[in-house]
Amino acid sequence: MKAAVLTATRTMEIRDVPAPKLEHAEDVLLRIESVGVCGSDMHYYRDGRIGAQVVEFPWIVGHECAATVLKTGQAVKTLRAGDRVAVDPLIWCTTCDQCRVGRINTCRKQKFLGCPGQAAGAMTEQIVMPARSCVPIPDSMTFEQAVLTEPFAIGLHAVKLAAARGRLGKAAILGAGPIGLCVLAALKHLAPDCLAYVTELLPERRALADRMGADWTGDGTDGAAAAEIARREPLGVDAVFECAGKQETIDEGGVLLTPGGVMAVAGIPVDSRVSFDMNFYRRKELCIQNVRRQNECVEEAIDLVARGEVDLAPLVTHRFTLDQSQEAYDLVADYRDGVVKAMILVAAGD
Repeated sequence: MKAAVLTATRTMEIRDVPAPKLEHAEDVLLRIESVGVCGSDMHYYRDGRIGAQVVEFPWIVGHECAATVLKTGQAVKTLRAGDRVAVDPLIWCTTCDQCRVGRINTCRKQKFLGCPGQAAGAMTEQIVMPARSCVPIPDSMTFEQAVLTEPFAIGLHAVKLAAARGRLGKAAILGAGPIGLCVLAALKHLAPDCLAYVTELLPERRALADRMGADWTGDGTDGAAAAEIARREPLGVDAVFECAGKQETIDEGGVLLTPGGVMAVAGIPVDSRVSFDMNFYRRKELCIQNVRRQNECVEEAIDLVARGEVDLAPLVTHRFTLDQSQEAYDLVADYRDGVVKAMILVAAGD
């Protein structure tokens, strides 16, 4: 079968690879239909790493995906061949202390699609996943919509974590890439009265944030937008969602937050270490809330999109076949042509 294989930084080749086989009774064989290109994929593509997670080439990346079930293991009762599914890219063990208390996102033995040393990714024609990681989608939902429920579930998880720390009357989203926009969509659904400020470097993404319900957007270049938010909200905002994975936006969060506020860090920095200005974080008694994937929010994300309560379609700006994967990844890596979310239509070449 075909796969788009990362053979070096910024180098992707279409190769023939062995087709996967069912080895466990609780697994399913999937035909990949569509894959979204994610910001974490870009770290592996451009830099070959995220912190301590270093790619050993060749490697298959990609984790935002939707698929059709081809075959099921003998113990699978919830799915059958022909079912259309959204794939939760997390493979959790179900038995460790974290899984037992409902924290599958911090499972001690977890594997994640496309993560170096864990599980090969979805940029290929077929994969095998546990049935528990596959959620059926209604006939009314497209595969693209199903793919988008993965980053949207992260947005839901991030907003719920922030809401658990206090009120959400005013919030700032720093970075309006796909994750930032999904956080915005989740915020507007879960806390519709929250005043949402959004900062972003790229004008096309600011325009999209406006379309998706932001109350104010500004150019994040050189801290100008953050300074304007601080001017408009001299007492600070209740929550900051850091969605850029940059030291400068982490710094801006400490300035913007009201005492007792929370910064939810959804962005993924390339480097293992970042710093916090304790002048703000200690004196304001701020909370730093890290966001780890989308703990048990996938089904909720699917339901909201399927019912039409949340529209994520504007996120998809470009579409490619599997053979065009290098082109797609280069486009996203270089932020060209107003790209927000590039979608790989894997089954389109059949």
